[in-house]
Amino acid sequence: MEKIGKVLIVDDNKDILFSLKLLLKEYVELVYTENNPQKIPTLMKNETFDIILLDMNFTEDVITGQEGYYWLEKILEIDPLAVVIFITAYADVERAVKAIKTGATDFVQKPWQNEKFLATILSAIRLRKSKLEADNLRIKQKVLSAKLDQPFHDFIGNSPEMQNVFTTIEKVAKTDANVLILGENGTGKELVARALHRNSNRAEEVFLGIDMGAISETLFESELFGHVKGAFTDAKKDRPGRFEVASDGTLFLDEIGNLSIPLQAKLLSVIEKKEVVRVGSNKSRSVDVRLICATNLPIYQLATENKFRQDLLYRINTVEIHLPPLRERIQDIQPLAEHFLKIFTKKYNKKVKKISSAALKKLEKCKWFGNIRELQHTIERTIIMCDSDILQASDFILTSTDEKGDELVVDSYNLDEIENSVIQKALRKNKGNISQAAKELGLTRTSLYRRLEKYGL
Repeated sequence: MEKIGKVLIVDDNKDILFSLKLLLKEYVELVYTENNPQKIPTLMKNETFDIILLDMNFTEDVITGQEGYYWLEKILEIDPLAVVIFITAYADVERAVKAIKTGATDFVQKPWQNEKFLATILSAIRLRKSKLEADNLRIKQKVLSAKLDQPFHDFIGNSPEMQNVFTTIEKVAKTDANVLILGENGTGKELVARALHRNSNRAEEVFLGIDMGAISETLFESELFGHVKGAFTDAKKDRPGRFEVASDGTLFLDEIGNLSIPLQAKLLSVIEKKEVVRVGSNKSRSVDVRLICATNLPIYQLATENKFRQDLLYRINTVEIHLPPLRERIQDIQPLAEHFLKIFTKKYNKKVKKISSAALKKLEKCKWFGNIRELQHTIERTIIMCDSDILQASDFILTSTDEKGDELVVDSYNLDEIENSVIQKALRKNKGNISQAAKELGLTRTSLYRRLEKYGL
């Protein structure tokens, strides 16, 4: 039999120490005994133990167990994941319950039955292993979440409009209030959502974002609420939905204005009850998410036209944050452009040092209907194509609108540039409605989404 785990036994009775060591040495990799509890901190500093067997009373004629509780507290301060099993000759239910509540894993009474005692030890070693694996997963998740979140840390804006946004985020982040973020495509709605999560009490938990416009009606319930094995043809195994995965963390529902009325009703039910039922199951599962929603559509107008449920709108907008379009905060264009300059010169190993004042003035005159995302795409493309160390006005190929706002003016005959412009015009005309814009462009929703991604819109 392979020996597993390392055990520390602390008891003032040397006979107890000897008999336990004799019993365990056949099953345990290392058994260390100590009769002086004062040495516990030093022992734990020099060795990592899977289990600590701890006597409750070290002073003669003392049976209160207070010494055991004291050392349990010290042990858990040193190693919060420690598995501690109390041993005492004066066990009773009340003391056992208090020991467990204090942080002990189990409670063994002297004299013990060897088979039962060994079962307790082996079970405790498995528990320790599970605790360490869970802790390791939490650390990996934290590192992974930090890496995924890194591109969203650079939230830039000196304008009064953006300072108001920052102030609102600071006030709201620590609460669990549902937040609705309104703004055109490319204004940074996900940046706001991630900033809210990062500064919340749920920051150590998962942040999960979903593009509601990209989920088909047939898969909506399965994606958001999960399914059980056999619920439908491709359901090969049980799968939790996004609400379950994000439980205790933050769930970001982007483009919520694109949901149909029937799907809005299902979403509202989950928000109100704080529980989901997986497809194919009757069992409800409690979920606890901080909900952040966003849309580029005129959601209040949709509610007035009965295209968006008023009761759902009330549920998701305890606090509302409006992101202004880039054309309404022109003073932010220079710091944003210079920020993207640093990112892409490093990414493409280019030696571009700055953007000329004339080029910045050209950027400030552009309408930027694709907002920050379009500006970012423009800077990236220009850096790739530029051969000099200063970006000049002539290096930028921009798309804008004339004073009437209808006729497209394109400084290029490049087909990609023209397609980009036409897509932006269709989106503006249809007020950001992807389905209507796709229909007018003669594209499927999926094809339009691919082009939006291609052009950074």
